Amino acid sequence: MIGRREFMTLIGGAAAAWPLKARAQQPGRIARIGVLSTANPRSSSFYQSFERRLRDLGHIEGQNIVFEYRNAEGEVDRLPDLAAELVHLNASVIVAATAAATTAVKRATQTIPILVVAVNYDPIAFGYADNLARPGGNIKGLYFQHLELLVKRFGLLKEMMPSIGRVAVFSDSFTTDQLEIVQAANRSVGLELQLLHLQNPPYDFDNAFRITARSGAEAIMVLESAPIFRGRTQIVQLANDNRLPTSFAFREYVEIGGLVSYGVNFSSMYRRAAEYADKILRGTKPADLPIEQSAKFELVINLKTAKAIDLTVPATFLALADEVIE
Repeated sequence: MIGRREFMTLIGGAAAAWPLKARAQQPGRIARIGVLSTANPRSSSFYQSFERRLRDLGHIEGQNIVFEYRNAEGEVDRLPDLAAELVHLNASVIVAATAAATTAVKRATQTIPILVVAVNYDPIAFGYADNLARPGGNIKGLYFQHLELLVKRFGLLKEMMPSIGRVAVFSDSFTTDQLEIVQAANRSVGLELQLLHLQNPPYDFDNAFRITARSGAEAIMVLESAPIFRGRTQIVQLANDNRLPTSFAFREYVEIGGLVSYGVNFSSMYRRAAEYADKILRGTKPADLPIEQSAKFELVINLKTAKAIDLTVPATFLALADEVIE
């Protein structure tokens, strides 16, 4: 008797063997966009941007397109089965953001186009592509290497608070490489770093902030991972309650009351990903599409938050901002 996992593997392999050309959207055919995630993607503003951009391009849900969302709910081990389900549905395109999700889909199909919105990992280093301009295979899309921005973000925190002496750094098991870069960057800056390693998500942010407050840290630099990002509302609230200036990687923190962020605009990345999906649905050969590296970054400051925590932001720093929320 064949178990569910073996059955899904068999039918997934059969679907993966169907000709890629046949997947191009035909007149009157409803295309399926598969989305594989480790969290709930449908509630994410990123995927909402993705859906809106597709709608702008003429892909209307329920008329000529349907979305098939698969959420592993934080359990990475579930990703292979969920990827096989999307392959079995004969998705026209499968979107994957994390390295784990991309790996699961790549193992499930070598023919269905996989659209990556890669954060904090290099598709070439992971063996997903031969090069960016002509990546080969079925993985296309965009990637953003957060590691390249950490030194700049660390420097911006010092520029915003020139007299700062002690900074707490929130990290977890997914941010080891980020932490190493911050520590290396600090050798020329000379701040006292208090390293707080968060363990076993969902993390105990309350305890982390209690330790930070007792230590006399004057600011916090939050390193970025999916579990930390999922706790952004609690982190922002605790930072403001403790009147601690906090630096983040993404504007989504600042939009809900965080102080400052420097990084890529995820919504823009997902809108661009939708344009990739549109091209594939209209028949562009995936082999002709490159993998784009995001090159536009933004500094966002919440001046209302700065006033609430009694922080005076230098005018020279405000002049650097791409957006000031008041």
